Amino acid sequence: MYQRPHIQVLIDRIEREPRRFIQVITGPRQVGKTTMVTQFVEHTSLLSHVASGDAVFENPQTWIREQWQAARVKLLQQADREECVLVIDEIQKIPNWSEQVKREWDADTRNHVPLKVILLGSSRLLLQQGLTESLMGRFESTYLAHWSYQEMEQAFGWDPDTYAWFGGYPGAATLIQDEKRWRAYVLDSLIETSVSKDILMLTRVDKPALLKRLFEFGSRYSGQMLSYTKVVGQLQDAGNTTTLAHYVTLLSTAGLLTGLEKYAQGVIRQRASSPKFQVHNNAFLSVYQPLGFSQVRSDPKVWGRFVESAVGAHLLNHAIAVGGELHYWRQGGSEVDFVYQQKGKVLAIEVKSGQKGNTPGMQEFLHQYPDATALLVSPDTVSWQTFLTLDPDSLF
Repeated sequence: MYQRPHIQVLIDRIEREPRRFIQVITGPRQVGKTTMVTQFVEHTSLLSHVASGDAVFENPQTWIREQWQAARVKLLQQADREECVLVIDEIQKIPNWSEQVKREWDADTRNHVPLKVILLGSSRLLLQQGLTESLMGRFESTYLAHWSYQEMEQAFGWDPDTYAWFGGYPGAATLIQDEKRWRAYVLDSLIETSVSKDILMLTRVDKPALLKRLFEFGSRYSGQMLSYTKVVGQLQDAGNTTTLAHYVTLLSTAGLLTGLEKYAQGVIRQRASSPKFQVHNNAFLSVYQPLGFSQVRSDPKVWGRFVESAVGAHLLNHAIAVGGELHYWRQGGSEVDFVYQQKGKVLAIEVKSGQKGNTPGMQEFLHQYPDATALLVSPDTVSWQTFLTLDPDSLF
């Protein structure tokens, strides 16, 4: 079975280091968080106790303590084992989980109990709130993004075109020969589950139907800039622009859809800008298209949108994983597709899937930000197929 490279992080931090931090694994649904930890548990020689908060209906206030105690008992019963690993999946489903984890972790620290802990969750927003409120200084976080092109190539033998259309969902990889079946799986088992379980069940949403329509609308327009005012005009019962912006934030924390902000040195100007919708996985763009893969692939203009969205998804997932930022830039008639920022460095990227074309927007951007690095993704320079194999941080 294919192993994502992130598993080496667990091996290094859990097996080869003393008990120091809680390891928190976050990321969207169906990207392999549980599978990766299962692979680790099967690999490690340490004792382990695995539990999931996904279906806890009785005594949730004491459930974490019970699981923690079960792991401690395992450690006591195996006197020849020096350490034990406690794994709790879907931790965010448990009320007040962070306070409970803090209490048990601190008790083990005081009593010198060698119990190491791995927590998993698919709601990045709720996890981050709990971590910062109660567990500050006690954890390290690893983000599992949607699968990259290289991973889908290594695991399933995909080429770049296949990836740009079907996206990076390993669970759907065996269905791509039947696009109707693939669409149904993505819509029902991936999108509906993510929206319902990671947003609607855990966060107050006054207009759930609007949130779902906004996701579909934003996915259809991935790679395009639209003002929230224009979006309000397209959606029925859309409320105000503040509500839409809030819903986009919720969709982004679930690893579904982001509204990229305009790049500017002033944060206020960024937040006041019209968003550029960007899916986290190109499957979301494809699944709402009326045409099939072969039809879209044969239309250079339409296919160019998929290429640009695939480049954006690659940048976005990397930015989230490493703590970078992704924006777009536009001033008057000048535009740059993506502006990636990391540790004070700026990379401006223009995507041309067909002929090279002119890049007046890039020239204007560099005039205003001369310290930025420029990259043209085109057949004459760095192809988009090659770009999907690159680490953006290596391009500065």
